[in-house]
Amino acid sequence: MTAPGLQRLEEELRALKSVERPAVIRAIAEARTHGDIAENAEYHAARDRQSFIEGRIAELEEIVSAVEVIDPSLLSGDQVKFGAHVKVLDEETEKESTYQIVGVHEADIKSARLSISSPLAKALIGRKVGDSISVPAPGGDRSYEILSVQFR
Repeated sequence: MTAPGLQRLEEELRALKSVERPAVIRAIAEARTHGDIAENAEYHAARDRQSFIEGRIAELEEIVSAVEVIDPSLLSGDQVKFGAHVKVLDEETEKESTYQIVGVHEADIKSARLSISSPLAKALIGRKVGDSISVPAPGGDRSYEILSVQFR
């Protein structure tokens, strides 16, 4: 995982523990004051939310404790590897796109952060500038040419 990815997970964990957890505890206490909890929709919704929050906290604590942080700026070379910013050309549409290959838990396609386990990232790993790759896609295979590889 990259350092910014770890930081985002740690921020989410802090928010869950310091904001969300206390809020749901207050919501449960408030719902209990409304009488019979067997038929209290607010109480059941708050308990469901509490269950989700506690599960997410446990998941994030496990991820954060086991993560290995890699600084892409310390990497170099002309081969695509974890942390690389890769500019590719879609050979069919002639559209250029740049992606950073990141860990599974920090992937966000809207921010051009591509999961290392995605088909495109798997096809890119180990390849060099100028290489063409084929990636299976729902509408048929897509071909890309690697235009540049940067580590920053």
